[in-house]
Amino acid sequence: MATITPAQLSIELQIPQKRIRDYLRSLYGTLPSEEPRWQLTEQQADGVRARFSDASGSEKRWLLEPGDTVRRRSMHVAYGGQQQGGISTPRGRPEILIFTDPEAGARFGYDRYEGLREDGSYAYTGEGQYGPQEFVRGNRALRDAERDGKTIRLFRTKGTSATYVGAFTTGAPTYTIETIPDADGNPRDGIIFNLLPLDARVDLLPAYGGELESAESPVSYVGTPRVWSPPEFTDVTIPRMEHAPGERVVSRVEFELQAAFGEWLHTQGAAPARLPLRAGSTVIEPDLWVPDRNWIVEAKRSTARGHVRMAIGQVLDYAHVARKADLAAVPVVLLPGTPEMDLRELMAQLGITLVTRTEDGFRVSVPS
Repeated sequence: MATITPAQLSIELQIPQKRIRDYLRSLYGTLPSEEPRWQLTEQQADGVRARFSDASGSEKRWLLEPGDTVRRRSMHVAYGGQQQGGISTPRGRPEILIFTDPEAGARFGYDRYEGLREDGSYAYTGEGQYGPQEFVRGNRALRDAERDGKTIRLFRTKGTSATYVGAFTTGAPTYTIETIPDADGNPRDGIIFNLLPLDARVDLLPAYGGELESAESPVSYVGTPRVWSPPEFTDVTIPRMEHAPGERVVSRVEFELQAAFGEWLHTQGAAPARLPLRAGSTVIEPDLWVPDRNWIVEAKRSTARGHVRMAIGQVLDYAHVARKADLAAVPVVLLPGTPEMDLRELMAQLGITLVTRTEDGFRVSVPS
């Protein structure tokens, strides 16, 4: 059975994949369109090895491309590092190799703490199956990767194969400590690393909280609408394991604004709801969805330029994804007051409805 790929031969022979693929095309012609990649028999691979036997370089270069699948053992033969565990630290190389197996992790409940977040960062669980995870060996190396000038290279494994997802770096903060289960299901402190893609195929990664089904039809872009309930009016700290990395202090102003707007909508006969949306390999959700008016709403606690600019980008993203699901999405920005004129003009040009709070309710400014 053909199981050897140009990627496998590339790291073995230390020559670029392009040279191998060019040679294969000279022998066998263009790869058929229904074949996603070259898969060679051992005899065919031996022919490639013989052709490039004198071309191998002495310096071990990183030659894998995002999406390449190789045998994990062969990769360690080429680059070094521990062949067991999730974090491998090849001696003398500017890389840290990390591995994730979502299917295996789901058996221990790790899928609830690992995956691609809404903001595009990747939550990765540290090493250690039992007891509190500590910053030793691989965990320490991963924590200090940016300081030490190391590129983090993430692989998704299945059996003996490893698919290279791409290059990552650590975000800010580098990690959070969360309560996660050990291999027996007992709660303990776990390290959740916050990784940011540099050059990666993030579509190969599971969404935060578990795998998403394949989006083969427009309806797959939308989750089941949920009942919306007004948030409480207290200052709270939300762990970024549920949102973006780090900790976000959500002010009383923003929560109270959302709650008041939701109550006002009820008086207008337009009940708000929640609407999870599939965006690429993750799930995003606007602050409110008003199905009777097709409103996709993003609220911000301030009229400061930075907050308004962020709201504009977010609400346009939500609306774009919702329209893929054949929803007639109208982007709406909700603010506690009136922003500057040029920002109002910008929103009008972009087709964004602006809702601002007034003394007796809310003012809706629809772009002409």
